[in-house]
Amino acid sequence: MVLLDNDGFLHALTKMFHNNRSSGSVNITLKKHDGRTTRQKPQQPIENLCLIRASDNRSKLSTVISSKEVTKFQMSYATLLRGNMDSLKKHDKSKERKERKRKDL
Repeated sequence: MVLLDNDGFLHALTKMFHNNRSSGSVNITLKKHDGRTTRQKPQQPIENLCLIRASDNRSKLSTVISSKEVTKFQMSYATLLRGNMDSLKKHDKSKERKERKRKDL
Protein backbone atom coordinates (compact mmCIF):
# COMPACT_ATOMS: atom_id res chain seq x y z
CA MET A 1 0.00 0.00 0.00
CA VAL A 2 1.34 3.38 -0.99
CA LEU A 3 0.93 6.30 1.42
CA LEU A 4 0.65 9.52 -0.60
CA ASP A 5 0.14 13.18 0.20
CA ASN A 6 -3.37 14.56 -0.38
CA ASP A 7 -2.84 16.00 -3.86
CA GLY A 8 -0.92 12.94 -5.01
CA PHE A 9 -3.71 10.70 -3.70
CA LEU A 10 -6.37 12.64 -5.64
CA HIS A 11 -4.27 12.50 -8.81
CA ALA A 12 -3.66 8.74 -8.45
CA LEU A 13 -7.36 8.19 -7.65
CA THR A 14 -8.31 10.00 -10.85
CA LYS A 15 -6.04 7.66 -12.81
CA MET A 16 -7.55 4.67 -11.00
CA PHE A 17 -11.09 5.77 -11.94
CA HIS A 18 -10.09 6.20 -15.60
CA ASN A 19 -8.40 2.78 -15.72
CA ASN A 20 -11.55 1.13 -14.35
CA ARG A 21 -14.07 3.13 -16.35
CA SER A 22 -15.15 0.41 -18.81
CA SER A 23 -14.93 -2.53 -16.41
CA GLY A 24 -13.84 -3.04 -12.85
CA SER A 25 -14.48 -1.28 -9.59
CA VAL A 26 -12.78 1.04 -7.12
CA ASN A 27 -13.29 0.53 -3.38
CA ILE A 28 -12.85 3.51 -1.05
CA THR A 29 -12.81 3.32 2.74
CA LEU A 30 -12.52 6.01 5.40
CA LYS A 31 -11.33 5.36 8.93
CA LYS A 32 -10.47 7.40 12.01
CA HIS A 33 -6.72 7.28 12.49
CA ASP A 34 -4.76 8.15 15.60
CA GLY A 35 -1.32 8.25 13.98
CA ARG A 36 0.09 5.24 15.81
CA THR A 37 1.80 2.40 14.01
CA THR A 38 1.93 0.10 17.07
CA ARG A 39 -0.73 -0.98 19.56
CA GLN A 40 0.65 0.96 22.51
CA LYS A 41 -1.46 3.60 24.22
CA PRO A 42 -0.55 7.17 23.26
CA GLN A 43 1.30 9.20 25.88
CA GLN A 44 0.00 12.57 24.72
CA PRO A 45 -3.25 13.71 23.09
CA ILE A 46 -3.15 13.37 19.33
CA GLU A 47 -5.01 15.50 16.80
CA ASN A 48 -7.84 13.86 14.86
CA LEU A 49 -6.73 12.23 11.62
CA CYS A 50 -8.62 10.42 8.88
CA LEU A 51 -7.16 7.53 6.87
CA ILE A 52 -8.56 7.12 3.36
CA ARG A 53 -7.82 4.01 1.34
CA ALA A 54 -8.63 3.27 -2.29
CA SER A 55 -8.06 -0.01 -4.07
CA ASP A 56 -8.85 -1.83 -7.26
CA ASN A 57 -7.71 -5.29 -8.36
CA ARG A 58 -4.19 -4.12 -9.17
CA SER A 59 -3.17 -1.33 -6.81
CA LYS A 60 -3.79 0.21 -3.40
CA LEU A 61 -3.51 3.86 -2.35
CA SER A 62 -3.86 5.64 0.97
CA THR A 63 -3.55 9.07 2.50
CA VAL A 64 -3.87 10.60 5.96
CA ILE A 65 -5.81 13.85 6.35
CA SER A 66 -5.45 16.13 9.34
CA SER A 67 -8.39 18.02 10.79
CA LYS A 68 -7.01 21.28 9.39
CA GLU A 69 -7.03 20.02 5.79
CA VAL A 70 -10.45 18.32 5.79
CA THR A 71 -12.42 21.12 4.12
CA LYS A 72 -9.98 21.60 1.25
CA PHE A 73 -9.64 17.85 0.67
CA GLN A 74 -13.40 17.28 0.88
CA MET A 75 -14.10 19.88 -1.81
CA SER A 76 -11.52 18.36 -4.17
CA TYR A 77 -12.68 14.82 -3.39
CA ALA A 78 -16.35 15.66 -4.01
CA THR A 79 -15.51 17.25 -7.37
CA LEU A 80 -13.49 14.17 -8.31
CA LEU A 81 -16.33 11.80 -7.40
CA ARG A 82 -18.97 13.81 -9.27
CA GLY A 83 -16.82 13.83 -12.38
CA ASN A 84 -16.18 10.09 -12.35
CA MET A 85 -19.58 8.68 -11.43
CA ASP A 86 -21.08 9.19 -14.87
CA SER A 87 -20.36 5.64 -16.06
CA LEU A 88 -22.43 3.88 -13.40
CA LYS A 89 -24.86 1.28 -14.65
CA LYS A 90 -28.56 1.86 -14.11
CA HIS A 91 -30.17 -0.77 -11.90
CA ASP A 92 -32.75 -2.84 -13.78
CA LYS A 93 -35.80 -3.38 -11.56
CA SER A 94 -37.97 -5.20 -14.12
CA LYS A 95 -36.10 -8.50 -13.58
CA GLU A 96 -36.64 -8.25 -9.82
CA ARG A 97 -40.36 -7.70 -10.29
CA LYS A 98 -40.65 -10.76 -12.53
CA GLU A 99 -38.80 -12.90 -9.98
CA ARG A 100 -41.07 -11.69 -7.17
CA LYS A 101 -44.16 -12.59 -9.19
CA ARG A 102 -42.77 -16.07 -9.82
CA LYS A 103 -42.10 -16.61 -6.11
CA ASP A 104 -45.59 -15.37 -5.18
CA LEU A 105 -47.26 -17.88 -7.49
